[in-house]
Amino acid sequence: MLPARIAASTAAFTVLIPARYASTRLPGKPLADIAGKPMVVRVAERARTSGAERVVIATDDARVAAAAAAHRIDAVMTRADHATGTDRLAEAAALLGIADDAIVVNVQGDEPLLDPALIRRMAALLAEQPTAAIATACHPIHDIAEAFNHNVVKVVLDAQGFALYFSRATIPWARDAFATLRTRLPRGLPLFRHYGLYAYRASFLRAYPGLAVSPIEGFEALEQLRALWHGYRIAVEVTHGTPAPGIDTPEDLARVRALLAADGTG
Repeated sequence: MLPARIAASTAAFTVLIPARYASTRLPGKPLADIAGKPMVVRVAERARTSGAERVVIATDDARVAAAAAAHRIDAVMTRADHATGTDRLAEAAALLGIADDAIVVNVQGDEPLLDPALIRRMAALLAEQPTAAIATACHPIHDIAEAFNHNVVKVVLDAQGFALYFSRATIPWARDAFATLRTRLPRGLPLFRHYGLYAYRASFLRAYPGLAVSPIEGFEALEQLRALWHGYRIAVEVTHGTPAPGIDTPEDLARVRALLAADGTG
């Protein structure tokens, strides 16, 4: 469940949905059928209910663009050689002529169950924080397996709710507690899981491709560290509950199809 103040916050924003056709674990993932529609179309339709002024799919494949057009969803063709999803967003923002002071929310094309209220909240959070270039979200970690899972990205916050660091490691590390016991988390440990959802100022997206890759980004394989390395501030909303499941594998796809069928959507 997300904070109640999400629904009350509004800000003008555009949603961009990066959608590469290639996927090693699930080939053609953006076009995977979910209840009769391609996954990326499901994502875009859900994003439209967030209150975005515009929702656009940014893709490198004509088949994805054609699927978008068939469902009356805007799409823009980007290069196929982008190193990161943020680079693809930067090109899409430039092609669309998005103004530097505008807010762009990056919604991943493999999250058809993402809560539209969280999309809206990320735009509002960035609007509320004029010194931030990026806004994102996290939630408290309570599960010990999640705490020590390197595939679960953690974020450490400062007193004002800005990101100090992102890592695959268990941070902050409870030195004394973990020295004797690693089967439960000590009470009060501020351990947060990062959501892979971002709102950007378009001016940052324009600058991003020119920023040098940072050493910490290379080792952690977390591109948001490039922004921190170069001095950009990232505002973080602490929410409650767990993120809706994304789709990376055939098993994930089957799980989401079952969830939608269970609630009558599929």
